[in-house]
Amino acid sequence: MKSEIVLEAEYFPSEDEPFMNPRQREYFRRKLTEWKESILAESRSTLEGLQESGQSVPDLADRASAETDRSLELRTRDRQRKLISKIDAALRRIEDGSYGYCNVTGDPISLKRLDARPIATLSLAAQEMHERREKVYRDD
Repeated sequence: MKSEIVLEAEYFPSEDEPFMNPRQREYFRRKLTEWKESILAESRSTLEGLQESGQSVPDLADRASAETDRSLELRTRDRQRKLISKIDAALRRIEDGSYGYCNVTGDPISLKRLDARPIATLSLAAQEMHERREKVYRDD
């Protein structure tokens, strides 16, 4: 049976407490869940808007503009779908105890980085190394 952890509204993870203690895990679980819910709510409203705008537009320029808008909206939704899968993966890492640790070094990811990007899987140093390597290969 899971114990319920109550967080105060002003709680923010601190470097002074043990890393990924139950309060911190609950803080990030809540942050990720709220982020996912807001993306899903936005997606639902976009889907409704796309269904309403599916009516025939007689003017060729207006139709082209509507198709461009629709295409952009669908690309945005695809990016958000990928983001939701990253959020789900982060929630699974919280459950299995690996959340907050770098996939490359195994070191803790800074709380500031996790707060800014709660789906982060690399420490700042590992991310910078990854980006440098990516840039070298891309320039070839």
